[in-house]
Amino acid sequence: MNQVNSRWNNWINRWQNMLDAVTKMGGAADDLIIEPPATLQQVEEIEHGLGIHLPISFRKTMLDFSAKIEFSWSLPEDDKLTIPLPSEFSGIFRGNCSWNLNNMIDINRDKDEWVKAVFPNPDDPYDKVWHHKLAFHEVGNGDYLAFDLANGPDCPVVYLSHDGGEGHGYILGNNFIDFMERWTRVGCPGAEDWQMLPFISSPTSGIESDGGNAFKWREWLNQVSNNLTN
Repeated sequence: MNQVNSRWNNWINRWQNMLDAVTKMGGAADDLIIEPPATLQQVEEIEHGLGIHLPISFRKTMLDFSAKIEFSWSLPEDDKLTIPLPSEFSGIFRGNCSWNLNNMIDINRDKDEWVKAVFPNPDDPYDKVWHHKLAFHEVGNGDYLAFDLANGPDCPVVYLSHDGGEGHGYILGNNFIDFMERWTRVGCPGAEDWQMLPFISSPTSGIESDGGNAFKWREWLNQVSNNLTN
């Protein structure tokens, strides 16, 4: 097995382990959906519609792994947990990781409407974070996970908050593959910023999947499910 295939398999195994863990503790786990990779023609059509090239590692993921992913889970109510959720993770209640190449144009049209109507001033420090971004995940509350296009062809993943969220502008990973490596290692809690923040120590640290809170989180999951591995 080559290194690239091993990476995709690691993501799949981590997703499935998380779903199994949540199921064992009495939570809700949706079926994991992994659609086939995109063709080069499909990628180029989306790029033409967006007017830009996709970031390198995101493009590679679309072409070599999958053009559409749906992964989601929800923890059971606190009173149904056999071991209480540690206080550090009191804001975590679900996980939601998804992307869909075919939705990229629509998502960014919606994001651009936010920018035009609410965050139009690139000289304003808060508004500026919304500019020169390519969204790939609509959180559902008006926030987005996005690429910072001002930082090279394989740019960082950042969080865009529409309402003053603490994670606004935070770097979540150095590029898409780095972000997914970090996020999948903690089971993809979120995608709201407050659910990822227990694993982030600063605006530039990214998700610290080898940090103390990440180990404590996996230890708790192991205790309540005896299933999830590091």
